[in-house]
Amino acid sequence: MSPLIEINDPALAGPNTILIDARAGKDTHDRYLAGHLKNAAYVDLDRDLAAHVTDASQGGRHPLPPIEDFAALLGRLGITPTSHVVVYDDKSAAFGGARFWWMLKAIGHTNVQVLNGGLQAAKDAGIELSTEEFTPTPVEAYPVPADYTGTVAIGEVAIAAHDATRIVIDVRETPRYLGQTEPLDLIAGHIPGAFNLPYITNLGADGKYLDADTLRKVYDDAIGDIAHQEIIVHCGSGVTACHTLLGMEYAGITGPQLYVGSWSEWSRRKLPIGTTTR
Repeated sequence: MSPLIEINDPALAGPNTILIDARAGKDTHDRYLAGHLKNAAYVDLDRDLAAHVTDASQGGRHPLPPIEDFAALLGRLGITPTSHVVVYDDKSAAFGGARFWWMLKAIGHTNVQVLNGGLQAAKDAGIELSTEEFTPTPVEAYPVPADYTGTVAIGEVAIAAHDATRIVIDVRETPRYLGQTEPLDLIAGHIPGAFNLPYITNLGADGKYLDADTLRKVYDDAIGDIAHQEIIVHCGSGVTACHTLLGMEYAGITGPQLYVGSWSEWSRRKLPIGTTTR
């Protein structure tokens, strides 16, 4: 199954499809009520897809929630192991959309797709949006494994960044990577040895992912002959990195791992900091 689905795909209205509107930032609920896909349940990145932060040096600004909390959330949303889940946000999947997709994949749920182009694709297609709160029918908590799969810890990242057989990819904007600006974290710069490939590279002017062949060339140019399971992707706090992980899967690259703590964790650990290109 492709990780992406188009707005005109009839599967969006399938009897087993559950729509999730997963936004991030300020006033997410107000934005949801201002217009969302009909029958889409509301999810907030900070409230639902991340744990409460007590110390960003231990897990970053958006650490994964305890897996049992995620299981309970899925139950409240009516999601079961047989559900076809379609998720979107209002930022071309760069925030809650891709993060929710990745989290489902990390617990073994494969029947999940992201709406290509997000809410804007629906608007461009002339889809009438709803302003009514949708209340899903809850089910039992989702049967989850002991933990999320596909993640690496900070110590492993430090080793991988200086291993020629591995690659650490930083998907933040280049000025942040180069230490020229840092709007969110305490210190500007990047993990020494990390390669910069901004997540925005995944998108065309229409806000949709580039076609799979084009994306594959972009990734291959960066990755070279490095084995796909030796790829580690990170960002500021483990959110937009999921956008690139989704793009990689769309392009046929499976096996890369997520460093959830990302720069928000690394930069608070008094570790080496780079400010020049790799």
